[in-house]
Amino acid sequence: MKRSLVIAILLASGLTLGAAAQTPAAPAAPAGPSKIAVIEFEAAVASTNEGERNFADLKKKYEPKENVLKSQSDEIDSLTKQLQAQGSTLSEAARASQARTIDEKKKKLDRDAEDLRTQGAQEANDMYNALASKVYDVLSDYAKSQGYTMVLNRTQQQNPILIALPSIDISKAIIDAYNVKSGVPAQPNPVAAPAAAPKAPAAH
Repeated sequence: MKRSLVIAILLASGLTLGAAAQTPAAPAAPAGPSKIAVIEFEAAVASTNEGERNFADLKKKYEPKENVLKSQSDEIDSLTKQLQAQGSTLSEAARASQARTIDEKKKKLDRDAEDLRTQGAQEANDMYNALASKVYDVLSDYAKSQGYTMVLNRTQQQNPILIALPSIDISKAIIDAYNVKSGVPAQPNPVAAPAAAPKAPAAH
């Protein structure tokens, strides 16, 4: 319960879902040499102003539910320590009763956590797919206007890129183009966390 379930869901999914991952029909090749670009598409989707806003909203939505699960987990830890500390002074029946209570609470926590993971995964996937489809439209228009005959996705495992010059990476250009089209303003920078606070994991 130390890490946001929504963050974990998004990281585990890799944001590689939906229609945006489909391969478009290749444009007709020009008379000159092929022009190829690369993009980290999933990261680009998440890095748009709209993506950052939606992700922040989703995280905020699930925080109260995650806090409830954390409270349940803390209660189980407290009861377990209490049983360990008082076990020798309790009757066998009392120990068995407390052990059953802890076991029942653990099972409920597991069920509630799984329900939250399932719900969060579905909502995160729907959110990503809707945005990815729109970003893909911008990518398609951009590729045509710039004369690219192929755009490769760095994050697709089945098509790894061994060598790619930074100059052909159009991720930033697509993020900027989508931000202009969507009209969604950039999210304000969060207040710096205390030095002892753990850093949030980067999206991939």
